[in-house]
Order: sequence, then structure tokens, then C-alpha cells
Amino acid sequence: MTETDARGAATGTGDRSRPRGVLPALCATQITSWGIVFYAFPVLNPQITENTGWSAGATTAAFSLALLISAFAGIRVGRTIDHRGPRTVMTAGSVLGVLSILIVAAAPNLILFFTGWVLAGFAMAATFYQPAFAAVTRWWAPDHVRALTIVTLAGGLASTLFAPLTAALADHLSWRMTYAVLAVILAAVTIPAHALALRAPWPPAPSLSTVQAGQSAKTVARTQPFRMLAVALTLSSFTVSAVVVALVPLLLERGYSTSEAAWALGLGGAGQTLGRALYATLARRTGVTARTTTLIALGGLTTAALALTPGPYALLIALSTVAGIVRGNLTLLQATAITDRWGTTHYGRLSGLLAAPTTTASALAPFAGTALAMPLGGYPQLFVALAAISVLASVGALRAAPRRTVPCR
Repeated sequence: MTETDARGAATGTGDRSRPRGVLPALCATQITSWGIVFYAFPVLNPQITENTGWSAGATTAAFSLALLISAFAGIRVGRTIDHRGPRTVMTAGSVLGVLSILIVAAAPNLILFFTGWVLAGFAMAATFYQPAFAAVTRWWAPDHVRALTIVTLAGGLASTLFAPLTAALADHLSWRMTYAVLAVILAAVTIPAHALALRAPWPPAPSLSTVQAGQSAKTVARTQPFRMLAVALTLSSFTVSAVVVALVPLLLERGYSTSEAAWALGLGGAGQTLGRALYATLARRTGVTARTTTLIALGGLTTAALALTPGPYALLIALSTVAGIVRGNLTLLQATAITDRWGTTHYGRLSGLLAAPTTTASALAPFAGTALAMPLGGYPQLFVALAAISVLASVGALRAAPRRTVPCR
């Protein structure tokens, strides 16, 4: 039987009542955290390099370092949430995120600029999708796909809201003041939301019967399906991250304004929201391997289309939106990859292990993309190369077919 406390949060197993306020809070904090800690950088980086004289390679390397740190910190975060719940981790991450953005805004040199992004990496690990997914999956299983969809629908609006907002602030303020204003917004939204909304009791892990018979998290991580899935999602994450960060420079290279480029990036976020709304239907009608392979291949197709289309602007907006639809589906694909194959018992740990290489690839992608654009001949050529990598990723996804699937609990 399910035992429910006075808050309405379940402490037992079975059909649990869900804690009130968690989904709205996570929706708000994912929009704000991603919008400020991640999406503001591609918009502000051209102004940062112009104002400071720092090279685009150096500033992008700092941003990539943050993503790299988040990849490895995320493994420990996943284990902690599995055992203790998300409240302390995500609240501390919010505080650290505010501090990191303020340090970036005030940095007089590259050393402090890098320091700010190092702290931002730990904040990302504690506040971005992985901890939110772990919280939702435990509290909402077996109906976690619906709850994950709601959270990622909101998260998809991060670039839609904050890329244009950041560009508008930068039109009237320096990049430093823009980041300072954004840090205030980050503090006002995320710290109280995580501290107050995530107080519900943390339910115990489901029975080990939801994992393949006789397999621990460590054993699952050593299987060929898990490794090939990691390879496919890692290559896909590299291309997705590189495309997001390189879209603004691509459009600037083609003669569009910073504001036009920011809107293209932002409307891609609206596409992500639409894509995530469609994912549950897609999941019901397709097998896990076919779904994984097709979505990764579509990511390569949209990247190639952006590479080969110089205009008009309306067509580029449409392509960016379609690319966002695919990205939105890929986010939920990764969020459900563990439960679709191995259940929910060790979700935090397995998700952290899967996220480590994928987030590492995402971390290296902005720097690698910037470094490769010039020797390749420009950003259109870079996008062609990224499309080819997506094709390789889709081939790898075919080798990630699970030998045996288990029901999600």
C-alpha cells in the first residue's frame, strides 16, 4: 500500500500522490537557469570579445570548461539525489549559479572569467535537466514521461525568452551590466523555488525487480547496449551543442544583425517546446531503437539544411524552428533512455553515467566548433561537418538495441 503524509507526497510504493508545487517550480527554474547560465552566452559573446579584446576561442573555452565540469560533477549529483532527494543539491546549485554569473560579469581578466565559469559548471550539474529529471522520475513513476514532458516543454522556452531578452538588455547596457541584471533574475526565481517547492519527502527507490534480472547499475553500464547508446548520444550531443552555439555566428557571417540571429536562436527554442509536446505520441508509436536512430538522423538533416541555406531570413527562421523540434525530442529521448531500457531503480546513477560523456561532448563542442570554423572555411562548412557526425551517431544508435526491455516502474 502507499503511505502518504500530510503534504500529499508518497512515502511508499505503487501509485503515489505527487508533491504539489514541484512541477511548476521546476518549470520556472529550468527556463531561468538554462536561459541565463547557458543561452545568454552565445548572445553576449560577440560583445564580450569586442569589449575586452579576449579571443573568441578563449571565451568559448571558458564556457566549454563549465560544461565539461558539469559532466563529471553530474555523476556525484545523481548519486546524491538517488539517496537524499533534490532539494539541498538544487538550492545550493542555484546560489552557486548566481555567484558564478556575478563573477563572470565583474571579471577584469581571463583568469577570473574562467573562475566564474568553473563555478558555473558545478551550478549546471546541480540545477539543469539531470537533477530535475531524477527528481521527476522518482516522484512521478510510472507516469514520469508525462511529467518529464511538462518540465522540458517549459525548459524549451529558455532560449525563446532569454535570447531576445539578453539581446535587448545588451542593446542598452554593457555585457557586464546585462549579466548582472540576469544574475538578479536568476536569484529571485531559482533560489526560493528550489528551497520551498522541493521539501516533500523523498520516496524510497523501487524494487530491484525493475532492473534487468541480476544486473546492478555497474553491470548495466558495462553492457554493449549501454556503451553504444552512450556513443550515439555523445556524438549527437556534440552536434546539437555546436549548432546551438554556432547558429548566431553563422547568421552574423551571412550578414544578419545580432538581434535577428538572437531571434533565430530563440525561435529554435519555441520549436523545442513543440517537439517535446509531440514526444509522448512518438514514444507510443515507435520502438526505442527506431526512435533513437530516426531522431538523431533528423538532427543531422536539419543541420545540413542550415549549412546549405543562406536565406531568406524567413526560411532560416523556419529551419531553426524545425531543428528545435528535433532537439526537443532528443532531450526527452535522453531523459527516458534509461527507464526505457533498464527501469527506474538506479536512474540517478545510470543517468549520470550516461550524461558524463554526452555532457563532455556538449562541453567541447562550442570550443571545437569555434576552432574548426576557420580552417574548414567558415560556419556553413562547419555545419556540413556536424551533419556528417550526426549520420555516424545514427549508425551507432542501431547498435544500441536493448537485448531485453523491462517495464518502467
